[in-house]
Amino acid sequence: MGIGQCFVMAFKSLSTSKMRSFLTMLGIIIGVAAVIVIMALGNGMTVYMNDSFASLGTTQITAYLIGRGSSRSVSDEDMYELYDEHTDLFTAMSPTVQVDGQVRGDDAVLHYPTMNGVSEEYTEIRDYTIEKGRNIEYIDIACYKKVCVVGAYYDYTVYGGDAVGKSLKINGDKYTIVGVVEEQDDKTEEYGSDDFVFVPYSTAAKYLSRTSTISNYTFMAKDEDSITEGIDVIKDRLYETFQNEDFYDVSSLSEMLDVMNQMMDTVVLVLAAIAGISLVVGGIGIMNIMLVSVTERTREIGIRKALGAKGKHIRMQFVIEAATTSALGGFIGILCGIGIANLVTTIMSSTLDGMKAEPTSTSILVSFGISVAIGILFGYLPANKAAKLNPIEALRHD
Repeated sequence: MGIGQCFVMAFKSLSTSKMRSFLTMLGIIIGVAAVIVIMALGNGMTVYMNDSFASLGTTQITAYLIGRGSSRSVSDEDMYELYDEHTDLFTAMSPTVQVDGQVRGDDAVLHYPTMNGVSEEYTEIRDYTIEKGRNIEYIDIACYKKVCVVGAYYDYTVYGGDAVGKSLKINGDKYTIVGVVEEQDDKTEEYGSDDFVFVPYSTAAKYLSRTSTISNYTFMAKDEDSITEGIDVIKDRLYETFQNEDFYDVSSLSEMLDVMNQMMDTVVLVLAAIAGISLVVGGIGIMNIMLVSVTERTREIGIRKALGAKGKHIRMQFVIEAATTSALGGFIGILCGIGIANLVTTIMSSTLDGMKAEPTSTSILVSFGISVAIGILFGYLPANKAAKLNPIEALRHD
């Protein structure tokens, strides 16, 4: 008996008892679909995070000065000196002062935007484009001017497209709007990515910061290959001053992204392994049904052996039948997994713009391959039992 004939007999056996065949394949279907959906979600989340971090700039390096319990400090002049000494590693640097407070515009409504005191290079670090007016300049920083650059939200919503030259009240003080950053998000709304205000860092430290100190410095590495060396250079400089690594922290978005990707990969693999357990359960179901099938077809096996069929032919027939069952279940599982992944994409796209659960060819091929392998593995025991049946005893079976 050839392999082709074995496949024909396998499909004929499946078609004679459709419900039993479907229930036998159910574990494989669920397992394959679950693995594909989980891998698709993991892949989609990884791509989404990478894109989100890329928009922030993965070459950013941020130095946080904690300095609690230390009388030593690092000034902005010190950090600019460090920056000037390593222009081979850095292309931009900005002291950053985080500001908490309220903003009131011409609409007389209180707003609570993201506010930072920054230098003139901060827009370059964040890859922002000044759409109207001008950027913060050195003279604004040197003279502690009360000027600001705003996001598109204030230009469109608060000032109707004419924000430059108008003023905002930040914590009660009047600041003149000198520039508007190009829109970052299609949905320009409050608390969105366009709801921010930048002021000169010197002004923020003097008038808007509780501590009047600059505790953050944002560097832009020349390229991704320069990030690690750039971090080491900054750490060495800060250690010279503080003599204690607990007084500062230097990190990059690239490092954070790598850590998050590793965590995501680990979680996805664990979940995929858990989902893969159902494949094993499906294999056990196939083995159980194949044992029942061998018992039901004992007389048929005896007749075939009496007509000259060898044990290896009987074994091959039942192994192929088990593999066909699991392969068909794997194929149905792939279709279900892709369908569920597309449904998840549709649901999640309403909350996470750009998030897609895309099944990869690797996950599909691996899931299908494992399903077939499980069918062969768990089908071998019943097949071997059938191959070893004594033809005389088998013919006596009712």
